[in-house]
Amino acid sequence: MRILVTSDTHDRLSRFWDVFEKLEAEEPVDVIVHCGDYYTDANIIKARTGIPVFAVKGNCDGSFGDDSYMILETEAGNFLITHGHMENVGHDLQRLYYKVLESDCIGAFFGHTHRSAYIEMDGIYLMNPGSLSNPRDGSGGTFGIIQIDNTDIWGKIYRYEDFIGALGNSNKKPKVKGGRLRSLLNYSDRF
Repeated sequence: MRILVTSDTHDRLSRFWDVFEKLEAEEPVDVIVHCGDYYTDANIIKARTGIPVFAVKGNCDGSFGDDSYMILETEAGNFLITHGHMENVGHDLQRLYYKVLESDCIGAFFGHTHRSAYIEMDGIYLMNPGSLSNPRDGSGGTFGIIQIDNTDIWGKIYRYEDFIGALGNSNKKPKVKGGRLRSLLNYSDRF
C-alpha cells in the first residue's frame, strides 16, 4: 500500500496536483490522507482522483470534536489521522503519542504546524507532511509518502522543488520579491 500524505492545503491545490500527476506517472498511490485544514479540498481530491481519500477536519474547518480523528486500517497496523490542534502538536508530540497508544494504533498522520516531520519512537510512527501551499519551515512546500508492505513500513518527507524538479522550468528566472527600498526612495523624493 502506497499512501500520499498531505495537510493544510488551504484551498490552494495547484502544487498538490503537480505532485499527484508525477506520482501517477511514476508509481501510483493507493490511498491519499488529508490531515485537515480545508476539508473541502479533500472532497475535491477524492472526486477528481477516484482514489480513496481519508480526511479529517482541522481548526480552520471548525472542528473541535470527534470529527477531528479517523483510523486508517493497513496490513501493518492502524494509523490515527488527526489535524493535531486538539493534541497541541505545535508545542510537543506527547499528547499525540499517547492518543496513538490509546487508539491501539502504530502511528499517526497529523498536520496543523505547516512544518514537516517524520519520527519513529518505540515502534510508533508519527508523520506531519507539512504544507505544500503554505509552508512555515522555509522548505518551499512538503508532502509525505508512506509505503507499507506486509509489516514493513517505510516513510519519507519530500520537498516540492526537489520532487518536481521545477517541472522543467529550471531556466526560468525567480520572481523578484520586495520593493520596500524602492518605495522608501520614492517616498523620500516627495519631500
